[in-house]
Amino acid sequence: MPHIVVIPGVAAVVLAPDLNRPDEAFPEMMKLVPSGLLGIVFAALIAAIASSLSSMTNSISTIFVLDIYKPILNTNATEKNLVITGRIVSIISMFVAVVLAVPLLGKFEQAFQYIQEFTGFFTLGIVVIFMLGIFWSKTTSNAALVAALSSALLSLALKVYWPSLPFMDRVGVVFVCCIIIAIIVSLVDKKNLGSYISSPTNYTFSTTKSYNVISLGVIVVLTSLYTTWW
Repeated sequence: MPHIVVIPGVAAVVLAPDLNRPDEAFPEMMKLVPSGLLGIVFAALIAAIASSLSSMTNSISTIFVLDIYKPILNTNATEKNLVITGRIVSIISMFVAVVLAVPLLGKFEQAFQYIQEFTGFFTLGIVVIFMLGIFWSKTTSNAALVAALSSALLSLALKVYWPSLPFMDRVGVVFVCCIIIAIIVSLVDKKNLGSYISSPTNYTFSTTKSYNVISLGVIVVLTSLYTTWW
């Protein structure tokens, strides 16, 4: 995935250095693709967008119906009511997305940057929770909650008070801070370490030789690309 994202951008810098906006890179590179293959690439792009949109609207309707509508607004709702409500919520969410698209995306030079920057507000905490939860058995539930909240709050604070910091650098800073905060909270909050937590020794994290070689190759290529063009 990093190669798919990085290499076309690097190619655009070399082949079309005079683009006015970063969002013009993809359509400019598509001009180099043969007609038949261009149709396949375009169809794959539309399919990816439709798949993402479908999963997001499904998630929105599911969360609203199961976490808000049924337990709070209508405890006696039938399955038919839940399905109808979910469909209505999906339609409403689409209209809200259309209304907010221009004021939100219009302030950025490229849509991809917007997506990466604001998803980074929350994904950092999730990564920290999974990493510590799997590899450090002393992680507590409160540490996981604090890491998730710290991810959003620290990202917002750095964006407001240090706007000149590139968002990718901000992601790295917040990630390290969240790990440190989670470790400190876990050490202080030992009483909330439940006995239900499984020890990592019960599982194997070994990988095959081919996987290790390919992973190393991906890391080397990405490091070379970023070092050369960043």
